[in-house]
Amino acid sequence: MKSVTEYLWFDTIERRAYINITDKVRDIVRQSGIKEGICLVNARHITASVYINDAENGLIKDFDNWLERLAPHDPVSQYRHNRTGEDNADAHLKRQIMGRDVVIAVTQGKLDFGPWEQIYYGEFDGRRRKSVLVKVIGE
Repeated sequence: MKSVTEYLWFDTIERRAYINITDKVRDIVRQSGIKEGICLVNARHITASVYINDAENGLIKDFDNWLERLAPHDPVSQYRHNRTGEDNADAHLKRQIMGRDVVIAVTQGKLDFGPWEQIYYGEFDGRRRKSVLVKVIGE
């Protein structure tokens, strides 16, 4: 059994961003040399997410609008967490909805996706450096 760990780093200017990281993860899997196994991809911050969905711009905007309706940023006073001096309670809630991580099968050295599947990093409280863990395990 072999294991390879890499980190992807993000510095977003916007509070919310959706970044397709599929090609970066594919490169890590290819460079790992692992032919059969799994690939874990997880956000290492409590206001960011990793998820799998379609890489269609309208859908990405739909996600953003939907999340903002479910957990609007403003008014920041609506959240108890923001009484601590933070203004990012909505980002914590958005992360819970979109999830922390994904696991993808590695088959014949490649990510074993269904049609249209892509890996995204979802940022819900940008403006500071954050990372994603990519761990490939297998043989």
